[in-house]
Amino acid sequence: MNINNRDERRFYEIESGQNQWSLSELKRQFNSGIYERLALSRDKDGLRALAQKGHIIEKPEDVLKNPVVLEFLGLDTKADYSESDLESAIIDKLETFLLELGKGFLFESRQKRFTFDADHFYVDLVFYNRILRCYVLIDLKIGKLTHGDLGQMQMYVNYYDREVKLGNENPTIGMILCKTKNDALVRLTLPENANIYASRYQLYLPSKEELKRKLIEWSEIASDMPDE
Repeated sequence: MNINNRDERRFYEIESGQNQWSLSELKRQFNSGIYERLALSRDKDGLRALAQKGHIIEKPEDVLKNPVVLEFLGLDTKADYSESDLESAIIDKLETFLLELGKGFLFESRQKRFTFDADHFYVDLVFYNRILRCYVLIDLKIGKLTHGDLGQMQMYVNYYDREVKLGNENPTIGMILCKTKNDALVRLTLPENANIYASRYQLYLPSKEELKRKLIEWSEIASDMPDE
């Protein structure tokens, strides 16, 4: 694949072998910049581990990508689409969406309803990650992320932790896939120990040149960080 960066090449060698990617899937993962997107979501140690071990999932943060790429949905040509359209497109392309989410994900349901105090609430998509041994709830937001969206996801996670998950399972993860997000808003709205994350999604393949530029900037910053 003419990958000159040794760490990046090693990452794709490990991942394609472990996941038994077909050639077309390997090309899709490369073209979507999965190495850069994973690297940009990790600290210095996580950046090193990608080249040495591939994509290892040991904690909730390990499933994050920056951004999540959904070019396979075919919605990029639509001038206007709803959250329902986005959800339906994901269900129609569920196998590819699971590959984009990463390792260990199993689909459970869409528009999962739960009720308390006679009020009905619906989680857009419910998954289970067999590696982390926990539920992963996903809400889709085509507009700007608000503190209300974060509060709603916190309620969903609380419900699953208290009413659904078993005693030997790990705490539920909440993920909001949004078109735009404000990192400061997420940081100020959620408590430090919240198991909730917001990831930006895009409906087109990212520019690998831009991702590589960002990764070089991040690597320079990481190299200046003291080792723990």
